[in-house]
Amino acid sequence: MAEPPSTAQSPAETVNWEEVQDSPDFAHLRHALRSFIFPVTVAFLVWYFTYVLCAAFARDFMNIKVIGEFNIGLIFGLLQFVTTFLIALFYARHMNSKFDPEADKLRDEIEGVA
Repeated sequence: MAEPPSTAQSPAETVNWEEVQDSPDFAHLRHALRSFIFPVTVAFLVWYFTYVLCAAFARDFMNIKVIGEFNIGLIFGLLQFVTTFLIALFYARHMNSKFDPEADKLRDEIEGVA
């Protein structure tokens, strides 16, 4: 036999999310995230578009051979992959060490209120 639907509210329904969003802890968490994400994103985009612009307009520079048949353009292209991997690694380590503990603390406070 089917049970009647529960009328109990879930913890998410009992939390005042606007109050949480306005709290100093949440503001600090948001600031910590943005102060990491925006500079890293800008730096990567500058690096990426430098590569693209050099490939388009500085062909003589990009065709300079460095070692055997490896030229600067190929090295820059491979460094794009390396940079992406390093940013992902740096992001994961930064979030695990700095951001996640604060987010866990805030979540525990919210769930404790609920």
